[in-house]
Amino acid sequence: MSKSVKVRDVFIGEGLPKICVSLIGRTSLELREEAALLKELPIDIIEWRGDYFSEVDEIGSVIDALHVIRNTIGNIPLLFTFRTADEGGERQIEKEAYFLLNKRVVETGLVDLLDMELFTDEEAMKEVIKLAHGQQIKVVLSNHDFEITPSKEEILSRLQKAQQLGADIPKIAVMPQSVKDVLTLLDATATMKEIAADLPIVTMAMGGKGAVSRMAGEIFGSAITFAAAKKASAPGQIPIEELRNILNILHKSLSHS
Repeated sequence: MSKSVKVRDVFIGEGLPKICVSLIGRTSLELREEAALLKELPIDIIEWRGDYFSEVDEIGSVIDALHVIRNTIGNIPLLFTFRTADEGGERQIEKEAYFLLNKRVVETGLVDLLDMELFTDEEAMKEVIKLAHGQQIKVVLSNHDFEITPSKEEILSRLQKAQQLGADIPKIAVMPQSVKDVLTLLDATATMKEIAADLPIVTMAMGGKGAVSRMAGEIFGSAITFAAAKKASAPGQIPIEELRNILNILHKSLSHS
């Protein structure tokens, strides 16, 4: 049975899937305005996609922006993500710079969750995970496949690898080429929840075909779903209010079954 992860006042892995929306501002001013907008919306987690930030190469500017975001969003949990170009992000980064950035962000204590990519330097990753856990920061280890949907066995293997490396929340996003690919992702999610995970997991099929996976997490076992405020940060994201309504409808149906 999966356990929940508590982040501030949010229990990830209990009840409704938690709605996360990304900040994708290029400047501190844009981030402040975006954060103020998101704070008023019915969301559970805010993600800062650092790869969109024009000054992400300057650690001091990143830390200043983190203070701006934290001061604006109050008690809403904050997830920091630098998504590399290899996994669908906005820019590429040297491996050493990637880990240094994540370390410096963790050391500020201003974030509640940190996303790192599963297929990178394991030793460097373990070091950052240890540092994060020392700061009571939860770690999401993620993998994104923008080409295909791997087999059920491969999806399970990647989620279990994230778990073994110390992730608090293993995450995978895949690209379906057919409806059957979406079923493969949902089947793998349900299996991981039942037999392998003692942690919340996050899964999604991207694009239009995969939209159902963003709505049905409570049924199949995905604990966080990513929605769009203005501009989607990944293919297939659904606007917040629409997604919240759908999650509520499914939740009511489940509670009556």
